[in-house]
Amino acid sequence: MAIAIVKENIESQDLTPKEIVQQLDRFIIGQAAAKRAVAVALRMRWRRSHLPKEARDEITPKNLILKGPTGVGKTEIARRLAKLVGAPFVKVEATKYTEVGYVGRDVESMIRDLVEVAVRMVRERKNAEVAQKASAAVERQIVNAVVFAKKKQAVDVPEDLLRQQTIEEYRAGKLDNFTIEIDIVDRPPAMDGMAGGMPPGMDMQIGIDIGNIFGAIMPKRSRKRTMSVAQAREILIADESERLVDKDSLAAEAVSLAEQNGIIFIDEIDKIGSAGGGSGPEVSREGVQRDILPIVEGCTVQTKYGAIKTDYILFIAAGAFHISRIQDLIPELQGRFPIRVDLNSLTKDDFYKILTVPENALTRQYTDLLRVDNVNLKFEDEALKMLAELAEQENETAENLGARRLHNIMEVLLEDVSFKASNKSPVKDVVINKKFVSDNMANLIKKTDLRKYVL
Repeated sequence: MAIAIVKENIESQDLTPKEIVQQLDRFIIGQAAAKRAVAVALRMRWRRSHLPKEARDEITPKNLILKGPTGVGKTEIARRLAKLVGAPFVKVEATKYTEVGYVGRDVESMIRDLVEVAVRMVRERKNAEVAQKASAAVERQIVNAVVFAKKKQAVDVPEDLLRQQTIEEYRAGKLDNFTIEIDIVDRPPAMDGMAGGMPPGMDMQIGIDIGNIFGAIMPKRSRKRTMSVAQAREILIADESERLVDKDSLAAEAVSLAEQNGIIFIDEIDKIGSAGGGSGPEVSREGVQRDILPIVEGCTVQTKYGAIKTDYILFIAAGAFHISRIQDLIPELQGRFPIRVDLNSLTKDDFYKILTVPENALTRQYTDLLRVDNVNLKFEDEALKMLAELAEQENETAENLGARRLHNIMEVLLEDVSFKASNKSPVKDVVINKKFVSDNMANLIKKTDLRKYVL
């Protein structure tokens, strides 16, 4: 059943590679080669789902390595890709892991994190399925509590009439701020793994959720709490939804979803590359690679929701590779990432498009944010081109931060406007033109110009 649900999820996102690229273009500028590569990889997963089981089990994803400087869209491409198809997605940093889990995290934790994401996704869907039933049950509890509280003040009103009035007021949202006393189930704190005295990273090896074990043995206790109707509704709906959803079914579907649709983005993989030979840190970095290898090759990892096979998870690795090279990774790991794509540094034309084209462009974000404080921003085209050129120059003469450089520039540009803005002031129009940019970015422009003459 779980496999069928996963296949249904893939079917619902029947996007061709061209359509996937078009969707990515809405948020990410440039990097056509990387978009094409991930689009094809995703479509291959869809094609695999249509094969007979015997053939499907023999086909594993073609993992990718994205090579390029920071801030050019590596992470965003992978994140948007997962969002397009509703796939569980986690981003991990290779430098957070240490050999066999000592001091840092053990590599299997990335799989457990993926399963946790899948559990949240499946739980949200199942909660939506039982929402109507849960809401009806919660309405009865809250109405009873409100009627009980009102009866103390309206002793002469018949209870049936009082109840009917309360139901109508509750459904109209008029009771959200009404204070009631209601029974709330106490939730014991979750304790994953085994407590005390275990090396970092080893505490999750067993995959046992002690909180759930004790929760099943010990009877649930509740206590009276005083709160508003709105607060009570939120807590009670969560409790009622949890009661209505079958936990075994949820766990099985989540594991299958992570297993068949999961995407893991391993960032900074270049930082664990080693030229070979040597000792100390060199050996440790190679040890992390060898720990990651079986995860990418395909193995079974125990989680508190059940065992998961990693064979069909799509792995996307990324790194700047300024100091090390892809060839510095151990050959076995290189072989598990057959698709390699170079991402380009951003130009002033790219920066201009980043400021104007995406649906979540920085200019739109700042316009929406400052409108809350009665400031209407208007960006002129020449000003945006000037900002794009400044971003390119800063990346060339200082550290190359990619698109993140625009965040720094926009903060400096609008710092004074943001500081003075207030919703208590009348509406104010602010035009961002070339003069505004020159006046507010004078120090940065001067610093950038001086760097050109530094040898």
